[in-house]
Amino acid sequence: MTFRSRLVLAATAAVLVVVVLGSIATYLVAYNSLVTSIDVNLQAGAQASLASPVPDIPNLCTGQGSCIQVVGSDGSVGPGSPPVLPLTNQVRASATSQGNAPDRYFSTTVGGSAVRELAIALPPRFVYRAGGITLQLPTGGAAQFTAPLTGVNRELGRLALALWIIVIIGITMAILLGLAVGRTVLRPLNSLTRTVEELAASTDAGKLLDPGGPDELGRLRRAFNRLLTALDASRVSQRQLVLDASHELRTPLTSLRTNMEVARRLEELEPADRDVLISDVLTQMDELTSLVGDLAELARGEQPTVTSEPFRLDQIVLEAVEVATTHGRSRGVVFDASVAATWVSGAPARIERAIDNLLDNALKWSPDNGVVEVSCSEGVVVVRDHGPGVDPSDVDFIFDRFYRAPGARGRPGSGLGLAIVAQVAHDEGGAVDTYQAEGGGAVFRFSLPVVAAPEGEDDDER
Repeated sequence: MTFRSRLVLAATAAVLVVVVLGSIATYLVAYNSLVTSIDVNLQAGAQASLASPVPDIPNLCTGQGSCIQVVGSDGSVGPGSPPVLPLTNQVRASATSQGNAPDRYFSTTVGGSAVRELAIALPPRFVYRAGGITLQLPTGGAAQFTAPLTGVNRELGRLALALWIIVIIGITMAILLGLAVGRTVLRPLNSLTRTVEELAASTDAGKLLDPGGPDELGRLRRAFNRLLTALDASRVSQRQLVLDASHELRTPLTSLRTNMEVARRLEELEPADRDVLISDVLTQMDELTSLVGDLAELARGEQPTVTSEPFRLDQIVLEAVEVATTHGRSRGVVFDASVAATWVSGAPARIERAIDNLLDNALKWSPDNGVVEVSCSEGVVVVRDHGPGVDPSDVDFIFDRFYRAPGARGRPGSGLGLAIVAQVAHDEGGAVDTYQAEGGGAVFRFSLPVVAAPEGEDDDER
């Protein structure tokens, strides 16, 4: 079922419910009003009949449905008079109450005609005349008065017919109103749909919709514009990643191609030159492997971490320091670690890679025989080197993809290490920043949210 059909159906149902409920309420009010008027007339006639000291109350019907009858407590009527009204339970209860029952109004049938009946309880020793004979009710009884409901039913029938006509007209108007409302409401939605379809056909995420007004459709337009803006930014970022990656891959591939061309004349080279050539090729292969790994990590984008678990951040730091110490041994660089037990939650492999990148960056900028100070506590990892530090003009760009400071362009690297650190920190709910250390060198501060240690785990400090 289309949205237009559901809208028309909802409008029709709403109007139908209102019309039907209104018609039922009108019918009931009219019924009560007409019946109440009959009851008032019955009460007035009964009071007039019983007003005299010895009222004359014959058992007879004076018209179609207009009857009067007196019945004793034993259910008998006057002697020699056949009953003209049925003895219902209401009448019997009034007749046996010895004049203490309230007046009872109810509807019944007499001779196939609908009537309204009033039963009045009569006290003991009630005296009345019937057919010229004076009678007494020793233990009380009841007087029955009826009035025909023919006129009431006729008026109610006319009213019911009028109400049915109103219901039919209401349903018709509801359908027409639903169609009109659907056309009016869906016109701007159809316009928005056509615009979105045109944008989808053009695949140009740079185009935006008219922001519209303050209504719900305007809100939808603005939300769609934000989606288009985010999509366009993502496409630009992906395009830039591809361009930057192709640029960064070109240099090691060119060098590798040159060395492989030289390798064709490998038998003509001296053993020392062969070792240098093979070493260069392996170094370039390592650079390509590292670059491809960094690109794969960055290509994850904003994807959620698939494995998140609590772990000891200080243990990850110590393992990374051991690896970095091995790398720095050839230059005499020492890593001085000071850690305290701290639990965080996240993907251990990704966080380990981020810390490795921080240590590799510190090793790259440390002077020979220098010291890199590493600390870890309360979810914060601080890495401080004693190199030239971070130039203030580079602080805002140092975590961008492929950004390399002027002083780093002669050093190995792809410019992706710190970008990966920033992405991991963002994905894991943490942060990373850098600043110039007192006395020279750069300080990198990598922080993650701390979690409680799992039950039964040790929090020993190292």
